[in-house]
Amino acid sequence: MKKILDYRRLLGVEKDTSLREMKTIYRNLMKEFHPDMIQDNEALKLEVEEKSKRIIEAYDFLVAIAPETIEQSLPEYTETITQANIVDYQYKAQTLSVEFSDGSKYEFYNVPAVVYGKMMNSGAINRFARRNIFQEFLYRQTGKSLEMEV
Repeated sequence: MKKILDYRRLLGVEKDTSLREMKTIYRNLMKEFHPDMIQDNEALKLEVEEKSKRIIEAYDFLVAIAPETIEQSLPEYTETITQANIVDYQYKAQTLSVEFSDGSKYEFYNVPAVVYGKMMNSGAINRFARRNIFQEFLYRQTGKSLEMEV
């Protein structure tokens, strides 16, 4: 996926970079590109501010899809995909965004249009997604579960 490659290139990390190493690299980049470090050049300060925003976005994204993060959140993810129903979804540029009845939101990456089309025509979207999407594609959580009030 182009987004992942671009983010890795921006941070200067490889696919197998650990979270600890990534955090160190991120902190060093933020020290270098922090807008408060520029005092007397407004144009440069704005440029550095934009770069720091991209660095933060890249770091947050790569941390969310890191194997360590996925492994740590696997029990919560498994509970969501097996017990909660899909309440809303959107598909754009091979990214399927799904909102579940427990309030969790996830994005699934590199989902082919053909698979999305089959999901739409399946008649049982939840069952199709459980069997063909949730365990097959790279994902990240984009929203936390909300406590459901009774």
